Amino acid sequence: MAGEPAQVPAAMPVEGLRLGVLQGFVLDDLAPEVASAFADACTSLSRAGARVADLPLAELNEIPAINASGGFAPIEAYAWHRPLLARRGAEYDPRVRTRIERAGGMSAADYVDLCVARADLIRRIAPRTAPFDAFLMPTVAITAPPLAAFERDENYRHLNALILRNPSVVNFLDRCAITLPIQQAGTPPVGLMVIGEHGADRRLLALAQGIEAVLESRMG
Repeated sequence: MAGEPAQVPAAMPVEGLRLGVLQGFVLDDLAPEVASAFADACTSLSRAGARVADLPLAELNEIPAINASGGFAPIEAYAWHRPLLARRGAEYDPRVRTRIERAGGMSAADYVDLCVARADLIRRIAPRTAPFDAFLMPTVAITAPPLAAFERDENYRHLNALILRNPSVVNFLDRCAITLPIQQAGTPPVGLMVIGEHGADRRLLALAQGIEAVLESRMG
């Protein structure tokens, strides 16, 4: 995306890395197997010499309130899909259509307010994360549910929000991130999200390679 030549950076050693473990709602409602795999991964990194420390960011609790009117995805999708919905709305998946049309009541002023609030939150969080090389959280709070779990609309809304929650935090903060598998062999996939600074993709890839090498040894 940056127009840079494709290049795999050399792995960065884990020893001495400063890794912050995000606290707060990103750890809420974790499935037991996700919580266990995440804790084991953090322990493995600490034993490999990384300096792993809790990183409480109370500012993250502001994100749900900032997005209460719908957030970026619905209003930006609505701007694109509005004429298509008028012509061919019946062809949309009803659940997807409902999410897009939710933004119909948002104004341009609402969108500007959303952009301002996001920029302010990013500005305030930046110095809090600056002392760390990267920070960590589970990629998704649960393992993949069966399709039958989504049959009821209320269950779909709950599961969809829970599955998107942690990745959406990284998107909101305009950070780069990578997910690494941390589940034990023969068990459902669980991901460790390693999050870097805005625009630091190449460095994050180097960090992730070093972290992956440590974690592969515990997956069996």
